[in-house]
Amino acid sequence: MKTFFVKAVQANLRYHVLPGDGVPLLFVHGLGCAGSCDYPEIAANSALAGRPMILVDLLGSGFSDRPADFGYSVRDHAGVIADLIQSLSITKLDVFGHSMGGAIAIELAGILDCVRSLTLAEPNLDAGGWQFSRSVAAIPEAEFCGLGFDAFVKSVHEEGNGLWSASLLNSRPAAVHREAVSLISGSWREKLYQLSIPRTVLFGALSGLEEEARQLQANGIVTAVVEGAGHSMPWDNPTAVAKLIAQAIARFS
Repeated sequence: MKTFFVKAVQANLRYHVLPGDGVPLLFVHGLGCAGSCDYPEIAANSALAGRPMILVDLLGSGFSDRPADFGYSVRDHAGVIADLIQSLSITKLDVFGHSMGGAIAIELAGILDCVRSLTLAEPNLDAGGWQFSRSVAAIPEAEFCGLGFDAFVKSVHEEGNGLWSASLLNSRPAAVHREAVSLISGSWREKLYQLSIPRTVLFGALSGLEEEARQLQANGIVTAVVEGAGHSMPWDNPTAVAKLIAQAIARFS
């Protein structure tokens, strides 16, 4: 695992680089998750074989540091990743982002000219966020970082999402809260529409978001369905996600 030192907050961002040829593919994870947990199975799929890949643990998550004075907003995370990509002297980049990671990927594409295409999995696009971000943001940060965080992790586990609850336990509670607040207060739909690069959005077949898919299609965005999956599609069906990412990139490369 590699380390990038973020000077602004004196913290270490950690990430994997899988070697290969061609344009690198960056994976950006969602709230309370980690690239080192979510994406190894997808990256190892034969559909993406031979491609260089970057799997990042955002600050506050996974194996990365958890600085107390970092804002943890979508824009903050995008800025750190932009610095990482520039430090690696990457001139072309394909990006995959899931949920919150989708919003971060949209922000990143607005910062870096080297982003060639976006493949997003049920990204946060509108103010108000998803159910879990709303429930977290509804609690004051100090309260959430106390007993609120433990109660949230317990509720996630009891709902049958043991992998996410395990990832949450490796996240800074304040990071999860600030990310949730950022998600419910921000909007990325128009930013996505205004991007001139190729954009593909994946939806889980079990998510019931057909109307959202039609709206994106009407605005020039390609959509695809991940069979047998809901919102947690990187865990529900990593094989299908890998194939659809490869297809999305091949369509525009």
